[in-house]
Amino acid sequence: MLTERIEFQPERDSDIFSAVAAAPAVFLLRGEDANSEPYVSKTANLRRRLQRLLSAPEERTKRLNLRDRVRWIEYTLTGSDFESGFVLYRVLRAVFPKTYSNRLRLRFAPLVKLHLENEFPRASITTRVGRISGKNVYYGPFASRVAAEKFMNDALDFFKMRRCVEDLHPDPAFPGCVYSEMKMCLAPCFHGCTGDEYGAEVARVEDFLDSRGESLKRQMSAERDDASAKMEFETAAAIHARLDKLTPVLQQLPEFVRRIDQSHAVIVQKSRQPENVAVFRVDGGALAGPLEFPISGSEHTKSQSLSRSLSQSMEARIQAALAAFPAAKPGRAIERMEHLAILKRWCYRGSRAGEIFFADARGELPMRRLVRGIGRVYKGEAPEVSETTSTPPILPA
Repeated sequence: MLTERIEFQPERDSDIFSAVAAAPAVFLLRGEDANSEPYVSKTANLRRRLQRLLSAPEERTKRLNLRDRVRWIEYTLTGSDFESGFVLYRVLRAVFPKTYSNRLRLRFAPLVKLHLENEFPRASITTRVGRISGKNVYYGPFASRVAAEKFMNDALDFFKMRRCVEDLHPDPAFPGCVYSEMKMCLAPCFHGCTGDEYGAEVARVEDFLDSRGESLKRQMSAERDDASAKMEFETAAAIHARLDKLTPVLQQLPEFVRRIDQSHAVIVQKSRQPENVAVFRVDGGALAGPLEFPISGSEHTKSQSLSRSLSQSMEARIQAALAAFPAAKPGRAIERMEHLAILKRWCYRGSRAGEIFFADARGELPMRRLVRGIGRVYKGEAPEVSETTSTPPILPA
């Protein structure tokens, strides 16, 4: 997992420090006793960090010094903070299997869960992911539980799916709740609808979440245009007003929020290798990588007359590389939750480095955008920002 190993000898510390790169890395310091607890961390400058920890101690200082306790230095150079965080997670998971989560301070990502295994499906907010191959489906990651709850509640105002959390036992004598009184719920609790009618409404909610709101926008737009064509202008105006109310709801939905079991993406980061970028896969919320993707700097500096052929050539190379890149397959549900937590931490950082590109419903990546994104990451340029990919303000957790 860590690719380099050096024996630390205090009398040769200057030679050892000079042999280590002044570059970002994840490292482990191990003592002579194999049973002693190692020191594991990440750093933006490995040489400077080792000098701080292993140089001869200064007088009257409380700075941590491990010079007399370390025998072996193990490390892996990284190209980005995202790669450092993912490598650190894997190292800590292997070295400290019982405490790694606390050491990383992982906070599981808030998700919207659609309880389709329930006889009368409903939605809720959770940070726990079950089997993604089961009936229940999950959408996320959201920046915070508050953001997830606000989006879910605002979105459900456009549907008549139940909000209650109890397992229902429909009884015509049951008085219902405030949502059924306001005609905001089909009220399956007292047989206010048939099973097929409730199932159809749940399917509308699922389509809405799967399409990130596009299904409802299309439906409402078609209904508005149909009403206008029939000269039912009051009805058309009412539908148009609902469309206006839908817009700010969809603006709460960051580009990172997707249906987890159908979510496939590629993350591009700076590489530790020159003339390369580091590529990570995201499959169902799980991470894999990095894959070193070689790239010639000259391809991004030639005249625009060659840009089309270069783009096509790059697309073919990217597709070939990704075809040989195994999908992420976490062993347990907890590992998927941890990967989602790492992904959420990166996605919602204000100073996020690197770019992410999501596959569409057919599983196809936006290859032209991906080629341009690789060029931007390689050259250290700012990521592309558009109206559809901008992130709304993050609500406090």
